[in-house]
Amino acid sequence: MSIVQFITSKTFLKQLALAFVAIAVLTFLMLRWLSYTTNHGKFETVPELKGKSIAVAEIELKENNLVMQIQDSANFNPKYPKFSVIDQDPPSGEKVKENRKIYLTLNPSGYRKIQVPDLRERTFRQAKPMLEALGFTIGKITYIDYLGKDEVVRLNFEGKKINAGDLLPKTSKIDIVLGNGKRP
Repeated sequence: MSIVQFITSKTFLKQLALAFVAIAVLTFLMLRWLSYTTNHGKFETVPELKGKSIAVAEIELKENNLVMQIQDSANFNPKYPKFSVIDQDPPSGEKVKENRKIYLTLNPSGYRKIQVPDLRERTFRQAKPMLEALGFTIGKITYIDYLGKDEVVRLNFEGKKINAGDLLPKTSKIDIVLGNGKRP
């Protein structure tokens, strides 16, 4: 039997028709099963959680059949209460599937602590950008009798002397004591 005779035979055409029917039925069943298992067309709306406490956020997410995933944050935001949600992903109003993880970024209890650099015997012109680059702010500048003019003699925080290596919260106001160029 030649290939052309085999392709045009009744047996081959019958098998080909059965194969197409089987593929169509399997495709139909697979699509129905996928629609059922993935809840096709059924969505939950992500609630607005920014500024809310962890407990309130968890309750709201459970009410909407969503799962909370907490991510730590090192960036303190003074606009939000401590340990409240400052960011969420996906954002509020977005449509997501049931049991989807909603990633929450929490506000820490305060600014992170930063090590004070050693600025003794550096000029104010050198010390100021170093402190500002670390996130500190410059407070009161005072002068005392010291041979080096505009040279850092010591640093103070809230009226107390601080040393190199001390840890202070970011955005702390550091007072600087400079030399006036006169002998003590």
